Amino acid sequence: MEETKTAANFLIEFDEDQLAVKNTIREFAEEVIKPAVMLYDESQEFPIEIMKQLGELGFLGILVPEKYGGAGMGYVEYAIVVEELARVDPSIALSVAAHNGLCTNHILAFANEELKQKYLPDLASAKKIGAWGLTEPSSGSDAGAMQTTAVNEGGYYILNGTKNFITHGKSGETAVVMAITDKSKGKKGISAFVLEKSFAGFTSGKKENKLGMRASETTQLIFDNCKVPAENLIGYEGEGFSQAMKILEGGRISIAALSAGLAAGCLEASVAYSKNRKQFDKPISEFQGIQFKLADMETELTAARLLTYKAAKMKDDGKDIALAASMAKLFASEIATKAANEAVQIFGGYGFVKDYPVEKFYRDVKLLTIGEGTSEVQKIIIARNQLQD
Repeated sequence: MEETKTAANFLIEFDEDQLAVKNTIREFAEEVIKPAVMLYDESQEFPIEIMKQLGELGFLGILVPEKYGGAGMGYVEYAIVVEELARVDPSIALSVAAHNGLCTNHILAFANEELKQKYLPDLASAKKIGAWGLTEPSSGSDAGAMQTTAVNEGGYYILNGTKNFITHGKSGETAVVMAITDKSKGKKGISAFVLEKSFAGFTSGKKENKLGMRASETTQLIFDNCKVPAENLIGYEGEGFSQAMKILEGGRISIAALSAGLAAGCLEASVAYSKNRKQFDKPISEFQGIQFKLADMETELTAARLLTYKAAKMKDDGKDIALAASMAKLFASEIATKAANEAVQIFGGYGFVKDYPVEKFYRDVKLLTIGEGTSEVQKIIIARNQLQD
């Protein structure tokens, strides 16, 4: 399907290399992913073969330098890839975002050279899929209230606890996990570790039966006296929480891009349908009520893209993105929710059945105002920035 005429391209200028990335991932999404979207959604099967193909194209090591086997690209390219995938299947876009932006990026940003050399090449090539464990059954937005512990026993740490809502919790073979190493220090007593699925005492738990994003696998992680080599500590003890918050900042850019892609998919499907669907002897695109919906969707999508790529460019330039990433994520996820709702309304009864793509967009979109920090959390971050002295 062709992109809508505006699509913010007149305001966002990509260079030749970025356009090549955009064209490559769009072609892959259309030719490889699109025919299988509903198959994976209905079966809730994690599309490991598609992930492997994306790895071969360099899209599972987007941010990883070439010396570790990655593509050596930046956050602008990362946002392009996630947006283009989400335009066709937000589930796969979510998995690509989690693999690149959470697990792989945490190791890249904070691990020592030995851990980078050991784990990044397999992650960047998709030889291994990555998972990232912060959320627990009793700690969501309040991540500092986690209960998973890591006790230092000399050459090893012994981990006990459970993580919840973990993308690739079953299929992921490498995981970055946060755990408490000193409870008396609160958030400053949380540390981060690299785990391998082969470690004794490390297993997957319940796989969630979800409303949307059903091809993106979500499970529990369980640690039962899991023995982790001391050298797999990322950074130093007590740095895990601050590391995780920095990783989530970058992750919000990817969720903003995912939101923009989903909104773009809704808009493109709505424009095409409104031109072909006739009521009262004319296409419904000629009715002002439909035109107003399309106009709002396009305007809001353009604004979301501008916020998203501004934050991505700031990240590439090494600037503080805390505010920019929260604003992009908040706005883009909220307008994507609105776009999905309006798309179903434009399709009418057909929007309520699985023969048309907007039904799936409608189910997928809700996660975007929850994951990587809820809309309410983003508003707190934005307000604190306004109110600080």
